[in-house]
Amino acid sequence: MQTAWRVGALALALLTAGAASPAMGAEKGLANKGEVLIRENCSRCHAMALVGDSLNAEAPPFRTLARKYPIENLAESLAEGIVSGHPEMPIFVFKPHDVDAILAYLESIQQAPEADPEETLGQ
Repeated sequence: MQTAWRVGALALALLTAGAASPAMGAEKGLANKGEVLIRENCSRCHAMALVGDSLNAEAPPFRTLARKYPIENLAESLAEGIVSGHPEMPIFVFKPHDVDAILAYLESIQQAPEADPEETLGQ
């Protein structure tokens, strides 16, 4: 009886893990696509990783965007065209799925102000 319970519990755990894995994989895939889009369109000015300076001093590192506003609030601007930002910034308009991918990537790299590795390394 105890063995049957263990086998049943193991089967349930495997089924649950299998059900969660595709969703987690899809999210990771979406963030990876967002990283590619950001790298292709924005990396010439913005730092796009967890560390590093932006090549354009007026372009904030993407890891710090959540310090100013919620990342999800960027969805409309990304879909309709960001017309503000640093003065040299071109206008970008992304498709809805690309917007989701970019937001997923940006969410994945956000850091709290006190967690910025470059700021803490310099001390």
